[in-house]
Amino acid sequence: MYYFYSVNIHEKYIKRCIQLAKNGLGTTYPNPLVGSVIVLNDKIIGEGWHKKAGEPHAEVHAINAVKDKSLLKKATIYVSLEPCSHFGKTPPCANLIVESGIKKVVIGIIDSNSKVSGKGVKHLMENGCKVVVGVLEQECYNLNKRFFTYHKYKRPFIVLKWAETADGFIDKLRNENSDNSPNWISNSYSQQLVHKMRAEEQAILVGTYTALNDNPSLTVRNWTGENPIRIVLDKNAKIPANYNLLDAAAKTIVFSEVKHIIDSYQNIIFERIDFSKNVPEQICKVLYNYEIQSVIIEGGKQTLQSFIAANLWDEAVVFIGAIKFNKGLKAPELKKAPFKTLSILNDTLNMYKNY
Repeated sequence: MYYFYSVNIHEKYIKRCIQLAKNGLGTTYPNPLVGSVIVLNDKIIGEGWHKKAGEPHAEVHAINAVKDKSLLKKATIYVSLEPCSHFGKTPPCANLIVESGIKKVVIGIIDSNSKVSGKGVKHLMENGCKVVVGVLEQECYNLNKRFFTYHKYKRPFIVLKWAETADGFIDKLRNENSDNSPNWISNSYSQQLVHKMRAEEQAILVGTYTALNDNPSLTVRNWTGENPIRIVLDKNAKIPANYNLLDAAAKTIVFSEVKHIIDSYQNIIFERIDFSKNVPEQICKVLYNYEIQSVIIEGGKQTLQSFIAANLWDEAVVFIGAIKFNKGLKAPELKKAPFKTLSILNDTLNMYKNY
């Protein structure tokens, strides 16, 4: 490991890499978020970020942004994540750095993907590059918490989300005569924030109760971004074919115990699991095989509580509205204190971590 500027200089430019990488949140799956800058004499001469899987990586954009390529041999490239060293949909970035004549490389964190882990650094050093690793490592880990969780634990990064009333209810009591529309608890600004969350995560999951009673679309309507993959639990095939979750608006995975007539559905994948066993664990295994790195669990209570009981969650966001139901379905319980609390007009947002 080599040092060629002060640590503060390294942190300054890795912070910029992180800032750039966040531009790709929600669009790079299954690839990680990566930002890169090229610096000469304490001045950025090129920068870029990874925008979408299959398209050029951050280092490629940064190198291409340098107008005078003769400057590269004197410059330092900063990158938030170890440059790839294997051929995938795009050529290896470690090779490109070497071929470009860059001799100084500063990396935020090593890639945990077995295809890359340590191999990019090894290639750079074997070809005469001076390499620094581990600058703002925790910040770089947090940037790609979904990616690292997926590769380390062989499951998606799981975010629990629900809204509850000021008196602790998640829904009103319903009967067969109730209409299938949601009982809104949070305000319109909180609802818009939920759509932003949907655009940032790769998938969203609800149980049968929510699907039947609310008939949700689970799409991004109040924010710019791609619709998440929809996941629904439908043990006994109760959801009617004309419900929103079974339309063609977004790719949908349905977990069930019974055989469905697949030909009558568009854009739907059916997965059979055993609902008498650990359902959250089975779901995580299937989603891992589909390369789904993150999922929001939106409820209802039984589904949310099952993930809490299985300790299969990483973060939780709980909106507390100003209204009261006085009676109804009690909200799930988290035996943790929030790490952050925000006010959204008359709503309160509590945020939790399980790591």
